[in-house]
Amino acid sequence: MLKKSVSLVIVFMLIHVSSGIVFAKSNVEKETQRAEKMKAGILKLGVGTEALVKLKLRDKTKLEGYISEAGADSFIVTDAKTGAATTVAYPQVGQVKGHNLSTGAKIAIGVGIAVAVLVIVALSQKPF
Repeated sequence: MLKKSVSLVIVFMLIHVSSGIVFAKSNVEKETQRAEKMKAGILKLGVGTEALVKLKLRDKTKLEGYISEAGADSFIVTDAKTGAATTVAYPQVGQVKGHNLSTGAKIAIGVGIAVAVLVIVALSQKPF
């Protein structure tokens, strides 16, 4: 009876330890995936004075400016008002808000305005 009890305790301990390793590994993988997602978002915004961003870092620091340089491990946010440059590693980023419109969005806005103007002109004309 004692042997069965000890065997069961050992089996449960092994399961517990192995599940802890699996969960720890998944947390590291989640952090890596999150950093890659942030990197893809930053690279999508582009570089230059048109690439405006508002960042909230994981340590609750807030940054605002434009992306002046983007590399493999980090990027540089330059404050438009002061010109101060801050290097930020992708894993440090908690939240990103970009203020850019894609080319497709700009075209859609232009087409919408053109259609609105045509509708207004068509409605303002008096019938014969």
